[in-house]
Amino acid sequence: PLSSRHRAQAPTLPSFTQLLVSSTTNMLAPSAKLYNARARANVRAPSARAAHRHVAARAAVDTPSATTPATSSSSSPSSKRTVVITGASSGLGLNAANSLIKNGWHVVCAVRDFAKMEMKATQMNFPKDSFSVYHCDLASQKSVRAFAEALQVDGVNVDVLICNAALYLPSGRARWHPQFTADGFELSMASNHLGHFKLVHELFPLLKASAEAGRKPRCIILGSVTGNTNTVAGQVPPKANLGDLSGLAEGAPLADKSMFDGAKAYKDSKLCNMLTMRELDKRYNDSGIIFSSLYPGCIAETGLFRNHTNVFRFLFPLLQKNLTKGYVSEEEAGERLATIAESEDTAESGNYWAWRGGGDDLVENYNTKDRGTPIKNQPSTDVQDDAKAKKLFEISMDLCNISEFGAPAPVAGAKSKVSTA
Repeated sequence: PLSSRHRAQAPTLPSFTQLLVSSTTNMLAPSAKLYNARARANVRAPSARAAHRHVAARAAVDTPSATTPATSSSSSPSSKRTVVITGASSGLGLNAANSLIKNGWHVVCAVRDFAKMEMKATQMNFPKDSFSVYHCDLASQKSVRAFAEALQVDGVNVDVLICNAALYLPSGRARWHPQFTADGFELSMASNHLGHFKLVHELFPLLKASAEAGRKPRCIILGSVTGNTNTVAGQVPPKANLGDLSGLAEGAPLADKSMFDGAKAYKDSKLCNMLTMRELDKRYNDSGIIFSSLYPGCIAETGLFRNHTNVFRFLFPLLQKNLTKGYVSEEEAGERLATIAESEDTAESGNYWAWRGGGDDLVENYNTKDRGTPIKNQPSTDVQDDAKAKKLFEISMDLCNISEFGAPAPVAGAKSKVSTA
């Protein structure tokens, strides 16, 4: 049973921590500028070089240099369980990959920067046959499709999909001026939500095939405490709010059509991630796939904050380590994510997982002695809004040009065991 502190209740009064975090964030962020919506027509199409970037990166995977033996481009061995991790070249994704590799998994690293992934794999001493590197730019729907095609052509089977990568633009010009992708989507929503939505659709047949083989596949979409308004962090302005989703459907920078704020765009996208997980579980709970979301704790020194101010990146870890005790290292967070991917204790579908210690609850942060056991957390009322989850799913299908979810176009030359059931 859930304790009262995990039930969906928005705080009635701001706590000291909330006020401190809010004042720190507002102090460090640049002053707001008047927002003038930029028409999508003004967004330049990507250059030919950018359009073919995934081709060059994929070629690099197929022909690794002799000086970089740590990179493996072969398909994952059938005897190993295989996990796909987006954003595997840094932070949470990299450390989750490390934990899973140590436990005998083969990791497919879906990343934008092949060379960076290659370097990180060498630094982490990944065994050569324990991972494969593929290019995947979640901000591009074509790149996501190309990634899924490459896996099938190479005969890669998928037992777990971890949708981890995220973009956060909380400061500078990017906070107040939206950027749009070549597909016409606001960059944060495109990378964090729509790219992953498309990816789940494209890899769904591989996950179903894993289920039919009795391998108990999982689809994990990272959530965030900032997207839950029943938490202290979720009450720090700007709050996640999707409105009636008309902005998302119509191509506005924010789903609720409010003035653009890069910090809010991130929080909105994480709310979308958690809603999507719940809707997937509702629609496909008889597929044999386990759908989960989680908040791994406050990773205060993560690369997610690379676009924040230098002062914030210096002070925020100190605050989390010494005052709130909410600090979680990248290594510990990676172990937590790995637990959701493989533990029998987390094999129940439809849950939003969290941990006591290193989270949003000050009492637990200070007093808990068990930081390793996941608990079923209660998300906010917004995350539990089934009508909104259904509407978001349908709008996302339309934006991603999906007519039947989980049934992507066949891939010529596919070697993977794809389920068409």
